[in-house]
Amino acid sequence: MADHYYSRKPTAASDRHTIQCELRGREFVFVTDAGVFSKEGIDFGSRLLIDTMDIALTDEVLDVGCGYGPIGLSAAALAEQGRVTMVDINERAVELAKENAVRNGIGNADIVQGDLFEAVQGRTFTKILSNPPIRAGKQVVHRIFEEAYHHLTEGGQLWIVIQKKQGAPSALAKLESLFENVREADKDKGYRIYCATK
Repeated sequence: MADHYYSRKPTAASDRHTIQCELRGREFVFVTDAGVFSKEGIDFGSRLLIDTMDIALTDEVLDVGCGYGPIGLSAAALAEQGRVTMVDINERAVELAKENAVRNGIGNADIVQGDLFEAVQGRTFTKILSNPPIRAGKQVVHRIFEEAYHHLTEGGQLWIVIQKKQGAPSALAKLESLFENVREADKDKGYRIYCATK
């Protein structure tokens, strides 16, 4: 069976390359590789989430499904006095994210391998970010929403990007069933950014 970017151990032959980009006014350099999500460059959905997410200086942030790190490392640059925990099931993505944190001089990010929230049991965060693995199926995406609720502090926020054609209406309905306050923070090219506040 072919690899998915949400495989624990990608078997695709390594094909590393470097991308440069500006995110939230800061220059980043990322190393990417085969077998990870959006290896050719930062996908539009992630970029829209990065541009829209509201990260405070002291936020404690969790990035679920961090890939090689663009969302979580952007958040870490914004939460200079806070801390960001980044998790991904894909061991190659985790190694790349660690390398990219060092490469970009970011010291307030902890990057761990784990399936969704398994590596952060018992911990809470002020912000949780995710560009969820839509191809893993609706069940997985909805599980992210459910578990995020329990890992947020009171007043904490879940920031999600989802494509309209890949289930934004059902995602919104699910979020509204869990959270007191859900708003569409932005939309562009069929993508929706939802902010759900606990």
